[in-house]
Amino acid sequence: MKFGSAVAIYFITWWVCLFIVLPFGVRNAHEAGETVEQGNEHGAPVKPMLWRKVLATTLLSAVVFAFIYGQVTYHWLGFDDIPFVKAITTD
Repeated sequence: MKFGSAVAIYFITWWVCLFIVLPFGVRNAHEAGETVEQGNEHGAPVKPMLWRKVLATTLLSAVVFAFIYGQVTYHWLGFDDIPFVKAITTD
């Protein structure tokens, strides 16, 4: 895998993992028992903890990218290794 391709795949993986991690631990003002001032959104998170989520996203995307890189580089799993694909192609 070329370096540019690896960076692009990691970038896309990072953004997908960010959208997976974003909802974890979010509490709005109603759930936290706080009053909402006029003009503020009722569903806005009280403490979004974005730096913690960026760190979790980076770690998760590094693990996912390691699996993607290993699959592309070492071909751990091919179509011949999937049982139902053999049954379809041999008939």
